[in-house]
Amino acid sequence: MTAKTIVLTGASDGIGAAASRKLVADGHTVVLVGRSPQKTAALAGELGAEHFTADFADLSQVRALAGELKRAHPHIDVLVNNAGGIFGDRTRTVDGFEKTLQVNHLAPFLLTNLLLDTLIESRASVVNTSSAAARLFGSIDIDDLNNERGYSPNKAYGDAKLSNILFTKELQRRFGRRGLSAVAFHPGVVRTSFASDTTSVMRFLYQTPLARLLGLLSPEQGARPLVWLAEGEPGTDWMPGEYYEKQKVAATSPQALDEQLAAELWRRSAEYVGLPDDGA
Repeated sequence: MTAKTIVLTGASDGIGAAASRKLVADGHTVVLVGRSPQKTAALAGELGAEHFTADFADLSQVRALAGELKRAHPHIDVLVNNAGGIFGDRTRTVDGFEKTLQVNHLAPFLLTNLLLDTLIESRASVVNTSSAAARLFGSIDIDDLNNERGYSPNKAYGDAKLSNILFTKELQRRFGRRGLSAVAFHPGVVRTSFASDTTSVMRFLYQTPLARLLGLLSPEQGARPLVWLAEGEPGTDWMPGEYYEKQKVAATSPQALDEQLAAELWRRSAEYVGLPDDGA
């Protein structure tokens, strides 16, 4: 297996931490990105890995992170956009966006675009952690991306995870011919601290003894598809532009197949985060 340089966000906990341990054990150079300075530094010390911190609820930190990564790593083989979460009551970030939308979609959209030149030159893979919630709860209103009407934690999370898939498909359409490969996946329902700070019913699924009774996956099990995609060869092991569950191309929300929606989501996301849209 060829050793790769892998930038992994959301690395300090859950499947991100489990995947980082496995990827380092397999001989890859893993660059850890986490929100918690303490947790991220502790994992970096354990693995002997480089680490950066950024809170995706603040886009200025995402911009600073991109600058640091570009200076430190002129070659990146894989970018794993794994940071995300479901939250409680509707809140706005310092940037003025609904928090679920920003942390799960706008921040990784911005980070990927700011690293785009490096990723294209490196012929990199971009792996986006999505969720079956895209199918279960997602229903995007392109004119209400911030969910100002009819907000619920599940709806906001489902929309954001559906946005991850639409972003994946549009990223592949725009830049696949230039050597970039994008893919999205659902890790499964994993026993982690996910949903611990939300009023969503998901909290009771993830944070009570029901988790084991219902057969939720361990973080190590949930990390396996992430590791498989990061280590795999696009076009051979997995198909770029697709959404995977259990290491197979899977059906998701019908909206994920809407090419016009994907293009418009890209345009509006670029406008939100202050990026030009060349209409590629």
